[in-house]
Amino acid sequence: MEHLIELRRRLMWSIGGFFVAFLFCFFFAKQLFNLLVVPFKWATQWAGLDPHKVELIYTAPQEFFFTQVKLAMFGGMVIAFPLIATQIYKFIAPGLYKNERNAFLPFLIASPILFLMGASLVYFFFTPMVMWFFLAMQQAGTDDQVQISLLPKVSEYLSLIMTLIFSFGLVFQLPVVTSLMARVGMLSSQALVEKRKWAIVIAFVVAAVLTPPDPISQIGLAIPTIILYEVSIWSARLIERSKERERLAREKREAAEKVAEKPADAPST
Repeated sequence: MEHLIELRRRLMWSIGGFFVAFLFCFFFAKQLFNLLVVPFKWATQWAGLDPHKVELIYTAPQEFFFTQVKLAMFGGMVIAFPLIATQIYKFIAPGLYKNERNAFLPFLIASPILFLMGASLVYFFFTPMVMWFFLAMQQAGTDDQVQISLLPKVSEYLSLIMTLIFSFGLVFQLPVVTSLMARVGMLSSQALVEKRKWAIVIAFVVAAVLTPPDPISQIGLAIPTIILYEVSIWSARLIERSKERERLAREKREAAEKVAEKPADAPST
């Protein structure tokens, strides 16, 4: 019963934090959406167009409202994630040993940092590249061809950038996951090295599934995934070396304790 009460308290804190963050993001939803449109403006500049003429549309009366709700939910989850992760840690921490808590805490800090790194990469580089790729498909109207212009819907543009942020943020958690598995002995650096070829293939398959059907975003997600996989191998090796040093120090300490406990030889008569 005590565990259920504790779980309820942690859930109330998590849901309350998300609800407050959701209301905050919904109040500033239009400003946040305009902020997300900035990479689109950069792409228009790269394409040689006027960034002041960037136009998005919505074709249903309720579309932009639900787009703001979706944006507020996404922003609320991002803002409330540190609080939610902290509540999860506080719920499971009493069941862990001190060394396990000390080992788990750095990963709890690294996870949101890596997610923000992935989101920043999407915002400042890959979204402008993807939109520039789509803008390059426009067609100017002449006597022989019709004019084809890109007028993205607000909901579709938000879905695109949210998909990219989620995909890159998820992939950037790879070092955290592999390091945790190496810490508990479920994975080794040698196993990661042996599965490198399969990891490269899986990286491109996952990139094709998670990203829009354009080569820029797919290659752009696959390459960081492969780099992060190599970082995971390096991180697993560091953890294995650290565990080996701890094991040797523990064995040395136990041997010293046995020598100290051994009785002295009886004097000869």
